[in-house]
Amino acid sequence: MSAIKKVAVIGASGNVGSPVATALLASGFEVTAITRTSSTATFPAGVTVAKVDLTSLSALTEAFTGQDAVVSTIATEALDAQKVLIDAAVAAKVTRFIPSEFGINTREVAGTKIGALLGAKVANVDYLIELAAKHEWFSWTGISTGLFFDWNLVTPLFGLNLAAKRATIFDSGNEPYSTSSLSFIGKIVAAALTNASVTKNRYISVSGFTTTQNEVLKAVEEVTGAKFEVTSTKTAEVEKVADEKMAKGDYSAFIEYLVQYLMADGKGSAVKGNKEALAELGLEEEDMKALVKKIVGGS
Repeated sequence: MSAIKKVAVIGASGNVGSPVATALLASGFEVTAITRTSSTATFPAGVTVAKVDLTSLSALTEAFTGQDAVVSTIATEALDAQKVLIDAAVAAKVTRFIPSEFGINTREVAGTKIGALLGAKVANVDYLIELAAKHEWFSWTGISTGLFFDWNLVTPLFGLNLAAKRATIFDSGNEPYSTSSLSFIGKIVAAALTNASVTKNRYISVSGFTTTQNEVLKAVEEVTGAKFEVTSTKTAEVEKVADEKMAKGDYSAFIEYLVQYLMADGKGSAVKGNKEALAELGLEEEDMKALVKKIVGGS
């Protein structure tokens, strides 16, 4: 297939989109940020900006014309609107579409409680598979990168409260889970497009590294020089809280379900063969302790 050079990024000013755009630029791609017409976001030098009505098929088709790939990094709550992005990419003859996945592998969540909240992601990938079978020139790549490590460290909901020097360990704290820094997610996307023939019409699970709650806590204590007050809780109790939220229509239950899905003893959600998956993309594992120093800093 022809090399991918021009890439349009939806949500390029967001938590995931910004490092994706940065990594694409660093890898030599021509990057266009597709933003809402009302957006006041700014972007790095070298990024072309196109302000578009993101609900308009015709406007999006015009914006995507001439692009080789479209990368969607829109938020989960907006994923019902992703179908028009896909349709516009096909209408514009874009050859590769990367949907907004980047978290847990949605091809593996069927029948789970968290899977019930990710129906839009599942449906979007199903639609891409259907379109790729229909149009031989069109392709897609789904990318699961695991828990966002930056959020793992700074969001107390995942167990660490840096300000209070407290840690909640779910179950034993020894269940392996896969995670990636936001900057590394950008590198994964760039590598997936650089190795476009390898990632064509595939859903890949690849992450910066695999770790455990206890390993992360140890690294944070070493870097900060602080001893954290540790308490334990069962993921069964966390799941119960999520169930109660869902009964009230509170979709913030997603976080508790995510904790249960990733960190419950015996869950087995970590990426299998991660080093091999990284090598296929020409990447190496991240250094967790170096990341902790960068994100948290020492005292």
